[in-house]
Parts: sequence; structure tokens; C-alpha cells
Amino acid sequence: MKVLACIPARYSSTRFAGKVLARDTGKFLIQHTYEQACLAKVPEKVIIAADDERIVAAAESFGAECVLTSTEHKSGTDRIAEAVKKIADSGQRIGDSGRKLNAIRYTLNANDIVLNLQADEPELDPENIDYVAQLLMNNANYQMATLAADFESHEQITDPNIVKVIADCNGRAIYFSRAPIPYDREKSGVGEIGQYLRHIGIYAYRKEFLLKITSLPQTPLEKIEKLEQLRAVENGFSVLVGKVEHTCDGIDTPEQYAEFAKRYNK
Repeated sequence: MKVLACIPARYSSTRFAGKVLARDTGKFLIQHTYEQACLAKVPEKVIIAADDERIVAAAESFGAECVLTSTEHKSGTDRIAEAVKKIADSGQRIGDSGRKLNAIRYTLNANDIVLNLQADEPELDPENIDYVAQLLMNNANYQMATLAADFESHEQITDPNIVKVIADCNGRAIYFSRAPIPYDREKSGVGEIGQYLRHIGIYAYRKEFLLKITSLPQTPLEKIEKLEQLRAVENGFSVLVGKVEHTCDGIDTPEQYAEFAKRYNK
């Protein structure tokens, strides 16, 4: 069974435009993520799916394979699906600027696994990458898997930028939300920290399922919460949730990037 790790990257960002190309550490932000992904043992290949030729050029500069995709995608999963389709075609491509783009040839079977890694998580744990892939490798009845971890503080639980997940007794996701779930009625909302699970935005899909779920329209709750994984939940697909210990914060703002650069440069 093949495992392909893909890092979707878009240039525009509401709170931090061009963040994946920030370079205060001497490396591009996305380069840090790529190098962490390459430390994982399970994936056979790591590629980047970009929406801008500037990202493609940056990726080529540090030796990463990169696929140029549409700027119209609503989610990283949609971008990855386009990249997966394109890498089955080895033809030379011409970018918007007229520059020839390197082509990637890699064939996946229907049951092979595609990983979705967030481009703005430069401290991503390689062991988590391996684990989410192994969840699907070891659970043939599931088409999609993701990760979760314990919270460290009540402030994190109430932070809408940190996603929460609840799962049933078998580890199947019931719901993802930016709101504190479950609601603890006796505690007027947020109860004991141990009652909550923090979602980690890393996913594993079987190739056939990836192409299927991205062919469906965005769902109402997906649009409301701005959480792409809800498309699978709302369409009745089972999402397996594995629990890990290590978490890392994504880079959403210039301030967060400055803190990461300070840690790295030390």
C-alpha cells in the first residue's frame, strides 16, 4: 500500500498574506513543514500542492516536488485532490508566467493513502504523520482518519481558532466545532479539561474516497464552521480519530510567526 503525503499551500491568507514564504529563520515557513514531513517513515513521497508560482519556485529551491493547482479551491483537501489527479499525468506544464513547470509522475491505486498536512505547521511531529497513516492501514473499514489530543488549558477550549472534536466509544468522530463541545451544563459551559479533545488538522484519506468527497458540494455546517472535515460527517462518512500526545500550533498571524522564528533561531 502506497502512502503519499501532500502539503496544500495557498499564497493568500486573510491574516498573514504570503505566510508560507516567510523566511525569517533562513528557511521558508513551508520548507520547515516539508522537512518535518520528510522525517516521517511511512510516506513514500512528500509533495506540495500550491496555488501560486512563487510557492512552486520556492519549493524547487529547496528540492521539493510541487504541483501548481487552481486558485479557486475552497479547502486544502480540494487542492490535494487536484494534485493527485495531475500527478497521474507526466506531461510538461506551462505556468501562468510561461515558465515550464516540473511534472511529477506518481500513480496511486484506489485503496492507497493520501495524507493532508497543514503548510503552516512547521513544528509538526513526524510520528503523528506516521500514526494517522497507520490508522487507515490498520482499519480497512474506514476511508478517512484524523488526530486529536488533550487540551492544556480552559483558554484553549474557548478559543474558536482551536478546533474541538467529540468521538464515540469506537473512536468515530461525531462532530467537529470551533465552539466548546460538549457543553457542560453543570459548569455553565466549559467543564473539566479532561472532557475535551483538541482536533489536530492532519488527515489521511484513501485515494478513491478523497476524489469522492471532494466531488461533493460544500455542506451547510462546513460553511458555517469553516471546517472542511464536516463535509464527510454531514454526508454520513465515518472519520476515525486517533489520540496522540504531541500537538503544535499552526501559524495564523505575523505575531505567531515571530514567536516561532524566535524559538527556532535560539
